[in-house]
Amino acid sequence: MEKTWIDKDREYIWHPFTQMKEHLPILIERAKGVYLYDDKGNKYIDAVSSWWVNTLGHANERLNKVLYEQAQTMEHVIFSGFTHKSAIELAEKLVEFTCPKLTKVFYSDNGSTAVEVALKMAYQYQVHKGRPEKSKFIAFENSYHGDTIGAVSVGGVDLYHKVYKPLLFDIYQGMSPTCYRCPVGYSKETCKAQCLDTVEATLKEHSKNIAGVIIEPLIQCAGGMIVYPPKHLKRLRELCDKYDVLLILDEVATGFYRTGKLFAYEHADIEPDIMCIAKGITAGYMPLSATMSSQEIFDAFYDDWDKMKTFFHGHSYTANPLATRIAVENLKILKEDNIQEQVEKKSTLLAFELEKFRELKYVGDVRYIGMVGAIELVGDKETKEPFEPYERIGTRIYNRALELGAVLRPLGDVIYFMPPYIISEDELKKLINIAKTAISELS
Repeated sequence: MEKTWIDKDREYIWHPFTQMKEHLPILIERAKGVYLYDDKGNKYIDAVSSWWVNTLGHANERLNKVLYEQAQTMEHVIFSGFTHKSAIELAEKLVEFTCPKLTKVFYSDNGSTAVEVALKMAYQYQVHKGRPEKSKFIAFENSYHGDTIGAVSVGGVDLYHKVYKPLLFDIYQGMSPTCYRCPVGYSKETCKAQCLDTVEATLKEHSKNIAGVIIEPLIQCAGGMIVYPPKHLKRLRELCDKYDVLLILDEVATGFYRTGKLFAYEHADIEPDIMCIAKGITAGYMPLSATMSSQEIFDAFYDDWDKMKTFFHGHSYTANPLATRIAVENLKILKEDNIQEQVEKKSTLLAFELEKFRELKYVGDVRYIGMVGAIELVGDKETKEPFEPYERIGTRIYNRALELGAVLRPLGDVIYFMPPYIISEDELKKLINIAKTAISELS
């Protein structure tokens, strides 16, 4: 018997974040708008924007057009010693759209490498300033910054990172800003970001050895879509200034209007020293990322060649012309189509609909910001005790949602929504109803 595509997949491919022993993938043949279409005629609402990247949905006509046009002109060129127009135009737009402090753009090709760049850049900056002892970083519990060794070193999700611990460099770790289970026992009403007291204590004692602090602004995404208040970010900026360490923001998932503003740091009215961006930068069309830095950091590397201050970091596909051209067009669409206004309107609807989930038996917490929503399921609402892992609640809901026509890929027992911005109000309501049905059927 001739092998099917799925047979061949299982024979040859090793998928990410997947236990291959029980792997039975769905073959997607095409995608359009917010929908994925499989080989059996089924369609699914892409509730997670295909891992948070397809902000404008699938098969956008404007992006299709510029991708084709760019491919006719130049598909790739080395970016060391050479440049090209779309890379320059994109950098110009990024500097224009971000805060005044961020003036320089270093390209790479995914979120993990953007973080690697930021960590190496922050440390080498300290070396050039005559402070090589400032070699450590502060990161946070439940944080996720990617899967390369440096990014994993500053990660805090044990499920993903514990097995690699012997390979990682040491960091200082702050408490996760988990408002649902506040680590220091405060309520939302009494919160003054007291969970940062331990970070301040660490800085007070060890700032002479700390190069920077890295955090996902306002949402710890892969850690469970943990949404925390802007006051936390604001206090962290103040602490970094007080103790003379760099503030690195990982906006890989939160950038480009995902939280309702172009970048999440705007909610706190602060400026980072270094910022990592990726995912929505090309609306899911091509791999691309950027690490933006202050002029002060850039100037520490700017010297005669024999001083050996060059930033020795690069990637074969740095500033790939196909990707940068798409990114430029994406930024134009975000502005010209008033995407921020659309996100604000739909996020209001998302929040309104999600609040209704609080009445369900196993819903412990509901949280949201912009076009991100999350429902944390627990075995006991009073004690907030989670389900036992063997119950695989998230997996059960995922499978049921697929039957009902939506891709709701869980984070443990957290069911989340991160749909494309172009989702209609009716489609959003349909998605919410699918999730509600799947959760209501739990027994």
